Amino acid sequence: MMAAMKASHLSLAERAAYRSLEDVVGCKWSAAVVGALRRGVCRPGKLERYIPGISTKILTERLRRLEAYGLVRREDRSGAILHVEYRLTPTGERLGGIIEQLHALQAEHTPPAAERVPTPRRQPSAARVAAQKASVVVSRQVRGSGSEK
Repeated sequence: MMAAMKASHLSLAERAAYRSLEDVVGCKWSAAVVGALRRGVCRPGKLERYIPGISTKILTERLRRLEAYGLVRREDRSGAILHVEYRLTPTGERLGGIIEQLHALQAEHTPPAAERVPTPRRQPSAARVAAQKASVVVSRQVRGSGSEK
């Protein structure tokens, strides 16, 4: 019997699924929100304080996107004080576990700060160097023409 042939390319449906995955996992804020929710931080204000650097706008956008993907559910709580809480769905819990595993893997394989090799600074492109040199030449010519008067 012949072995099943591998597809020569991703189907549109498969690519769309990968794009959705990239939108969630590839976004540093989404991963942080899922991680925080997994640790029990469930109110928007607490999430904003728990995740350093996230703005209210980005947090709201990410929560809505995660809710649209079925990873988070919004719960309106009534009581003495009306408030909103977010919880991970079972699928969101599974994703949170995977993100935690990736985080642990990164921690295992990241050398301590003393052992890290500094990342070299990017060298400017030849076009940028040429443009800077041309700018210097032009500014010298402009200064030089003003002193001749």
